[in-house]
Amino acid sequence: MNNLIWFRNDLRIGDNSSLNAAVKGQKVIAFYCFETIFFDYDTYGFKRTGKYRAKFLLETVTQLKAALKKLNIALFIYVGRSEDFLPKLIEQHNIDTVFLQKEWTRDEQLVLENVKNKISPSIQFKEVYDQFLFHPDDIPYTSFKSIQEIFTNFRKDCEIHCKVRAPQMPIKAMSKNNLVRTKTELPTLNQLGFNNFTQHTHTAFPFQGGEHEAQKRIEQYFWDSQKLAVYKKTRNGLIGENYSSKLSAWLANGSISPRTIYWEVREFEKEIVKNQSTYWLIFELIWRDYFKYISLKHGDKIFGLTGILQKPYEWKRTSVALEKWINGTTKEPFINANMKELLATGWMSNRGRQNVASFWSKELEQDWRIGAAYFERMLIDYDVHSNYGNWMYNSGVGNDPRDRKFNIKSQAVRYDSAGSYQRLWLQETLF
Repeated sequence: MNNLIWFRNDLRIGDNSSLNAAVKGQKVIAFYCFETIFFDYDTYGFKRTGKYRAKFLLETVTQLKAALKKLNIALFIYVGRSEDFLPKLIEQHNIDTVFLQKEWTRDEQLVLENVKNKISPSIQFKEVYDQFLFHPDDIPYTSFKSIQEIFTNFRKDCEIHCKVRAPQMPIKAMSKNNLVRTKTELPTLNQLGFNNFTQHTHTAFPFQGGEHEAQKRIEQYFWDSQKLAVYKKTRNGLIGENYSSKLSAWLANGSISPRTIYWEVREFEKEIVKNQSTYWLIFELIWRDYFKYISLKHGDKIFGLTGILQKPYEWKRTSVALEKWINGTTKEPFINANMKELLATGWMSNRGRQNVASFWSKELEQDWRIGAAYFERMLIDYDVHSNYGNWMYNSGVGNDPRDRKFNIKSQAVRYDSAGSYQRLWLQETLF
């Protein structure tokens, strides 16, 4: 059988179920497309992928291409719409089966359906859920519809009844005859519609994209500095690269799997220390799973104004408020500092994200979907499920049973008591 692996949000060779299955074929090629729909402008006027994530994605695909070449698998890279390239590639290489990660959100499904509509129904598509900590076949629910709505209940159910699967075994290189020539090239940042830029000197995310870089980060955060041992104490930090693991960006595009991280934490617990901090990193991986399962359960409701609660609010759409929020010129210095960091670096701490989302939706009472769309544009670690799940949660239309509103001033005092973070981003440069 001639197989093709279609890479989307699983940009790695390690612990990749689709790749492990595809290499059992007689011939294997790989495909990746910088999909137009994810680089277009949305209904709010934001380019859906901004320069920070675009650069991180280019670095990731560069590493993926090199890693696949070592396995004697060619990666065909395109810019545009998969439906314009993949059917021809399937025909030219006599592909029988396409292996890919299962995606279920609206636009990913649309891309897949458009491809299927242009090829023979005899071509098989084998989709697998490969982005979870707890595999859908292992969770203690009879269907996605019966998944618990409250995170704590979901977490307890899974912790009691689920085991995290072992990562896939590393694959061996295929025969050199399998490596076919491809004239496709990786695009430049300019070709994706962005100007080149240099990283901000104050960024808390001074990392590059790619599977190898994700592994380097684990080595540094877990083993070299052993910062994992104090993660729970530092995770609400605001300055520097080591207050949190920063693994979310690699998880978002699938450069590393949550299973790989989980079993590395377990190894750390055996070799170094097992404490609340090591558990808390796993706890955060379960949060990530939870938002994915919530989107599986509720479908397109996660994009709707009334959210999954179908809760009506009188939302506003004020252009002046949006401009001030984006540029960090609101009445709240703590909000301004966080928004300026995001604008300058493509990164913001978890503590900052919760505050700026609460301020936008609960204080200013602005349409929460505009905030979510802006985050999609700006964040290096944008993930559709976590982004919309968190925005619903903070806006009162999601799964927060307490419907909290953050007191911004008390949050600033608690988490930036000396004002160091606010000075870092708000004081004007002297030169």
